[in-house]
Amino acid sequence: MSMEIEPAELNRRIDSGESIVIIDCRTTAERDLACLENTIHVPMTELGARLEELREHDESHVVVHCHHGVRSLQVTHALRNEGFELTQSLAGGIDRWSLEINPSIPRY
Repeated sequence: MSMEIEPAELNRRIDSGESIVIIDCRTTAERDLACLENTIHVPMTELGARLEELREHDESHVVVHCHHGVRSLQVTHALRNEGFELTQSLAGGIDRWSLEINPSIPRY
C-alpha cells in the first residue's frame, strides 16, 4: 500500500461507503480554522501518549491528514512502525482537499 492517498481517491472511497478512519494530526488552532468532518483529532505532538486509544483502528484503513501533507506523512510512518499497516497520508493535506474536493473548507 502506498504511503499516500490522493484526495480524489479518498473522496471516491468515502463516497462509495468504504469504512475509513481519518486522523487529523494538526494543532487545535489549525483545526479551529478548517477541518474535515468525522475525523479523530490527535495532534502530532500527542501521538505517542495517545497511541493506545488508537489501537482499536490498527487493522482499519487509516488516513492521516495535516495542512500540506508533511506532518501526516511522518505520523503515517510512525503508525506503520506501530503495526497500523493500512495507514496512508492524505497527499497535499487539507489544503489540497480544499482546492480539489471541497472549496467550502477555508484555506489558511
